[in-house]
Parts: sequence; C-alpha cells; structure tokens
Amino acid sequence: MSKIAIVTDSTAYIPKEIRDDKNITMVPLNVIFGEEAYKEEWEITTEQFYEEMKNAEKLPKTSQPAVGLFEETFTELGKNHDEIIVITLSSGISGTYQTAVSAAAMVDDVKVHIFDSEISCMIQGYYVLKAAQLAEDGKSSEEILDTLKIMKESTEAYFMADDLSHLHRGGRLNGAQLVVGSLLQIKPVLHFEDKVIVPFEKVRTEKKAMKRILGLLDDAAQDRAPIDITVIHANRPEKAEQLAEELREKYDHANVSVSYFGPVIGTHLGEGSMGIGWVKS
Repeated sequence: MSKIAIVTDSTAYIPKEIRDDKNITMVPLNVIFGEEAYKEEWEITTEQFYEEMKNAEKLPKTSQPAVGLFEETFTELGKNHDEIIVITLSSGISGTYQTAVSAAAMVDDVKVHIFDSEISCMIQGYYVLKAAQLAEDGKSSEEILDTLKIMKESTEAYFMADDLSHLHRGGRLNGAQLVVGSLLQIKPVLHFEDKVIVPFEKVRTEKKAMKRILGLLDDAAQDRAPIDITVIHANRPEKAEQLAEELREKYDHANVSVSYFGPVIGTHLGEGSMGIGWVKS
C-alpha cells in the first residue's frame, strides 16, 4: 500500500468501484431537501436525487462537509499512511477546500496537502485518478502535486445549463436576464474562470450550445496528443452515451468516458444540463 493516501470530495463523481480499486477515499458534500440533509453518494444516489427533484416544492440546497468529517477521515488514514493528498472541487464555488485546510490543521500525526482543482465533476476526478496512480507508483507528494499543477494547463470544461432558474437562484442571472433568457430560449455555455463558474457565451438553442462546445474540443484535440474526454450529463444517459460514441469514432487518440452531474452540482445546473471536459494526458 502506498504511504500516501488520496482523498477527494463527492463532486468528483468517481464511481465507488473505481474508488475502491484505486484506494481513493471520498468525503461527501450534502444536498438538502427542506429539513432533510443527505450526504451525496452515501445517503442519496444520483437517480434518487433527480426523482426527488421532480416532486420537490422548492429547489434543494447544498452544503460542504463538516470539518469534523474531514478530521476523522485524516485521523483514520494517518494510522496507515505518512501523508495525505486531498483534491477538492473549486474553492470558488464551495467552502470544501477551506474546510479541508482547517481540518488538516487539527491533525498532528500525518502530513496533509490540500489541492484546489479549481473545477469539479469528473474533470476534478481526472486529477484524483492521476494522483492515485502516481501514489501507487511510489511517487513522492511533491512529484504528485507538481504533476497535478501541470495538468491544469491542458484542462478545460464547458457546460450547457438547461434551466436558467437554477442559475438565477444561485446568483448567476438577475431577474431581467432570467425572463429575457427564458423567452429567447437562451442556453448559456458556462466554464470555470478564476475558480468560479461564469458565462462563456450565450447561444439561442441547446443544439447551438453543444455545437460550440464541440468546436472548442475540436480545437484542443487537433494536435492529436493523447487526451482524456468526459461527457457529463444531468439525467440524460442516452444522450451522453450517443455523444460519447460519436467522439470515440472521431478521435481515435482519445479516451472517452461518460460521467454525470450528481446531486450537489445538479442542484445548481438543473436536470437536462450537459457538459464536456478534457485534459491532455
């Protein structure tokens, strides 16, 4: 077993079987329906979340993990590891990074490194999987963290939000933009910039939004360097699988996977949203 433990939060949306196989520890964020809070991936599945959303009178809320949960996780891992590398979703959209930093200061017997992915979902997961592989290969924490920093230079992700009301509630759109955008069927293309989600472009239809995202991917993949691509969906598995298959046929030098927007991220983007992210290997 590696002397370095790898920890991430639930919004990386790495399937449990892969986490178990790669010795990755996951700390969940919370999704809250009314008075009921659920730890995502532990107490509520993505399928249950979207079903619950259909019957919910109000949109759910989300919250970061409790500092005590991180502290307990670090303490337990410290019994068998010398160091821990924690890879969190962007500090610009969640307090999870800072909570992990606070928890790291509470433990004395193990050295904890906190890495801000500055992104989320399976693109965040790419950092986690790379760190787990390097730890298994016996690389030092410095080598692992340096590799993750280099990965940021070729990592991109773009999303299409299907329902503007979720963005409005989250403060991404004002009331006037919501009304006009809904009337015009605007599907904003979003991306991460300086750790926060911001509009990249506003287009009129889903078809045009996805075409724009695919164009950006094509620009990135033109040099035919090895590239990992993930198609991310909010309860649209058939559409995501179809798109992934098209990308596999187009880019024979790419490793293409399908992932999902789970409860926490799905709360803010809404059901029906789609995204594509990639990182050059």
